[in-house]
Amino acid sequence: MTLHCRRAVIVGCAGLAFVLVSFLFAASPLLVAGVALCAIGTLTPLWVLASARGARARRTLVADRVIEGAELHAAIEVHRSIAAGGWGRLEIVDDLTGQRLALGGAQSPLRSVRDACVQLSVPMLRRGEHVLAQPTITARDPLDLARAESPGRGAPLVVLVLPRTEPVRWSGGNRIRRSNGEDGRLGAEAMAATDLDGLRPYRPGSPASRIHWTALARGQGLIERRLRADGDERPLVVLDARTLTSAHRASEEPLDAAVRATASLVLELARRGGCALLLPGQSRPTVVDPELTAWSAIHARLAVAGTDADPYRRRAPALDRIAGRIPLVYVTAAPHERLGMMLGAGGRGSVVLVVPQSELVDGRPRGVVGPTVPVLSVSGCRGFALSAVRDERHAAAAVRGGAA
Repeated sequence: MTLHCRRAVIVGCAGLAFVLVSFLFAASPLLVAGVALCAIGTLTPLWVLASARGARARRTLVADRVIEGAELHAAIEVHRSIAAGGWGRLEIVDDLTGQRLALGGAQSPLRSVRDACVQLSVPMLRRGEHVLAQPTITARDPLDLARAESPGRGAPLVVLVLPRTEPVRWSGGNRIRRSNGEDGRLGAEAMAATDLDGLRPYRPGSPASRIHWTALARGQGLIERRLRADGDERPLVVLDARTLTSAHRASEEPLDAAVRATASLVLELARRGGCALLLPGQSRPTVVDPELTAWSAIHARLAVAGTDADPYRRRAPALDRIAGRIPLVYVTAAPHERLGMMLGAGGRGSVVLVVPQSELVDGRPRGVVGPTVPVLSVSGCRGFALSAVRDERHAAAAVRGGAA
């Protein structure tokens, strides 16, 4: 509880001065005025303090999740104390709207009502996790001589603002290629993988059944078999939430655009037959089936991706654990020069790089060398098929019309 009574103290001091002058000069009219001013300066802070101490305000939310840009509906229940009376002025300082809501006073319709409910609606413009403290109550006297502030009581409320999704616009009717696999498992670490997809250096933790013992016997060292799941080529969407330059640290819009593009692409590809999503900090992708079973959890995870609430915001996606020639959609807010080489390593299949519009230079992704083919646009981002793996003609054919 905080009490501001500077004006009341001045009034009380003025009353004392009037009383002193009345005794010195035998001016009885000044004595009455001085006593009145002393009483006002002393009793007003006590009245305001009692009014604020007896008042309560509590915020309730209609929903604890809201889509980015949509309105959040809330209600503030206010209880006025008896000490406030009909002339007490109460204000609610609301952090959600950034406004002061006046309740009570001589001209207020709530003058004779002790309990009231205020309905609020405010658009939530920034995705992420927002912590809303309970509103603060400010009590004033009619002359504004004293003011008491009572902080909100109760636990703060947490609102999760989810990134909005937008339709994906494909260039020339292109689609990310997929197969009609039933289980949706990726060829990355699938235990049911049956097709040999080449050899690679041994990775610690790989099962012994994958070790190429013949090569070990010939003295070629530890080499493991790279397997591909039978008939599974569902597209994999990867989000890189790292920001590399000072310009990105100053502006959050490129990262927000990348997250919105990721959510839109996952929703689009999942409805067209299923896909998978790999987020920073994940060792295995999350499969999203056409029924969108895992969509709610993924949407919530995307809401905090790259924010202070995300402990993996500076970690690169674990692409080294993704094997096979599955279609790859890589979404990043900060492309760099080594990105094209990294995506083309390991003999990957078709690769689509999605970057914000601000990261384009002459219609090409910043820092990416080699031919590119524009294939899609979504949520302020552009997608390009990287042909560094094979050639431009193959890259364009890899993203054409295979989602139906």
